Amino acid sequence: MNYPPTLLTDFYKISHREQYPPATSTVYSTWTARESTVDGIDHVVPFGVQAFIQRYLIDYFKQNFFERPREEIINEYTRLIRNTLGVTDPTSSHLKNLWELGYLPFEVRALPEGTLTPLRVPSVTFVNTEPEFYWLTNFVETLFSAESWLPSTSATLAFEYRKLFERFARETGGDLDAVPFQGHDFSFRGMSSVEAAAASGAGHLISFYGTDTIPAILYLEKYYGADTDNELVGTSIPATEHSVMSAYGNEHADDEYRTFERLVTELYPSGFISIVSDTWDLWRVLEDYLPRLRAQILARDGRVVIRPDSGDPVEVVAGREVSDGTVAGQGVVENLWNTFGGTVSSQGYRILDSHVGVIYGDKISLTSARRILERLRAKGFASTNIVFGIGSHTYQRTNRDTFGHAFKSTSVTIDGVEKSIFKDPVTDLEHMKRSLRGRVAVTVANGGLVATDGLSSDTQVSGDQLRVVFRDGQAFHIENLSQIRSRLLSNLEI
Repeated sequence: MNYPPTLLTDFYKISHREQYPPATSTVYSTWTARESTVDGIDHVVPFGVQAFIQRYLIDYFKQNFFERPREEIINEYTRLIRNTLGVTDPTSSHLKNLWELGYLPFEVRALPEGTLTPLRVPSVTFVNTEPEFYWLTNFVETLFSAESWLPSTSATLAFEYRKLFERFARETGGDLDAVPFQGHDFSFRGMSSVEAAAASGAGHLISFYGTDTIPAILYLEKYYGADTDNELVGTSIPATEHSVMSAYGNEHADDEYRTFERLVTELYPSGFISIVSDTWDLWRVLEDYLPRLRAQILARDGRVVIRPDSGDPVEVVAGREVSDGTVAGQGVVENLWNTFGGTVSSQGYRILDSHVGVIYGDKISLTSARRILERLRAKGFASTNIVFGIGSHTYQRTNRDTFGHAFKSTSVTIDGVEKSIFKDPVTDLEHMKRSLRGRVAVTVANGGLVATDGLSSDTQVSGDQLRVVFRDGQAFHIENLSQIRSRLLSNLEI
């Protein structure tokens, strides 16, 4: 449904235009991640602003506002306001004037996407460029917030996984070239909409290549200049699911074995194939079927990936910890080692033969992933023996407050006089909701970003990293996926 742009906001925004002090001519606001609810994360990854600008500020408003008949737009607006707010004759002159202007008269400045940004440092600012449309700055808050917190939050969490995997790979001698494929996006089916899956999945793909969220690739091609004809944007492999495995039945002793045999020798005699392996008995697969198929698997040009899908992920992958702190039980990785062997890294950790691998995608969080890697390390295995399917336990257990994203006004101009404004609730004992004051600049200091507030529109700050990305209907500083990836992943260099 193409919702009228004039109604893509909260109800209370409708009346703010008349509530501002008389003679208000500018409203300036910031978008900031104020706090973290995830232990160990004190920086966020701005992402999604460029897509928002193109999708909504340019394309959507053009198609659904500026290119439509003015009276049609006004009638749909006044009808709804009359019927919902009880206003007999809703004011619409501000919308008529905006339609006649022909573009959205405000300026957006933003940090380059993929810039690792400390908490409480603004990543985006908004201000109107025409005095008559002071109300427009915060009118778009609802739409911008709804479309922007998710891709940034998912990009931030994905980068935390990437850092985790890089660290363990270096410690255990894992293949660093495998790390970009070690986090695989499994989140599509748990998202609230296709649009949410695409935006979140695109955030994942800044740090990784592995994904099962196809719309995320299309999102990056449309809004971030990605090109699957000429670069690796995202990738996946053939994989079974429980419906496939159970369709073959398990009534006779070798039914499931024959399923595995057909998959690895007939359907996929080469290349990668992921097989969900716990439809019935995971341990029988590992201890009976795979040893019987060992010669065929080792003769393949490719990898057979075993996918457990239930139970405690740490115990299933790496064994069970017992009361004295040692690990009992072999777990999937050690079982595969016992059958297929492999090599030993320069640091002395075992790496599975390249013909077999493991992916686990149930109940994976930063905590469970870290525990799996720690337990594998304790048992003498390199971290890159496992690929993680990252889904609902990561990308769906988030909200706008995961990193405290907030859109707050910090400066207004009234009667030609610019003044700083702020909020600092006395009941907010930790001062997390205390806003900046005045206009802001973000500069580099001591190797990181710092915010300077209390500025005015006349202040010029050398080295300000906030750059114009939208002004009066036009986009600026458009970047492609490879630039954003390179910017973010440069923070991994040691």
